[in-house]
Amino acid sequence: MTLAILLDQKYTYGHYRQWPQAERWELIEGVPHAMTAPSRRHQETVFELAGQIRNQLLEADCNGYVAPFDVRLPEGTETDDRIETVVQPDLLVVCDPDKLDDQGCRGAPDWIIEVTAPSTAVTDLNRKRDLYQHHGVREYWIVHPLEHWVMVYLLDAAGAYGKPQVFSMEAPVAVQCLPGIVIDWERVSG
Repeated sequence: MTLAILLDQKYTYGHYRQWPQAERWELIEGVPHAMTAPSRRHQETVFELAGQIRNQLLEADCNGYVAPFDVRLPEGTETDDRIETVVQPDLLVVCDPDKLDDQGCRGAPDWIIEVTAPSTAVTDLNRKRDLYQHHGVREYWIVHPLEHWVMVYLLDAAGAYGKPQVFSMEAPVAVQCLPGIVIDWERVSG
């Protein structure tokens, strides 16, 4: 796949599915982005968050997933092979079962969490925020486990993220789009 980046062309999900499965990539607006191996702290954070979310979703009509899990974000009604954006958020929750298939999710999840690191912060804070807003992700969290904060974006009625709410990891934070789901940071930031 490294050679493909040098070709300076746009790619689709049809191309993406042909790439080696041992390599992790995201495809944003036709441009491939290599994903680096996450740190131990990142994985501990994802593991703890996934456990809390799973336990709280038991009574909900929603499904939670952790990366690697393909989220295809079409611009319209194009076929899967024509989709130019495929991401693998660290965690996501989907409440519409019609969006789920054997390849992952087609369309915007309800809630996405990206656990950021110095190497991914700019992408998470800018490119992915804009991408998730454009595609209608109702709630987007950026979690920074090293600096102990979480930034929460909520989609408003006009389809835009307003000013983010920033929370320290000193008290639990409720998920706005999924009433009753609360993240307890004491176990995450320890």
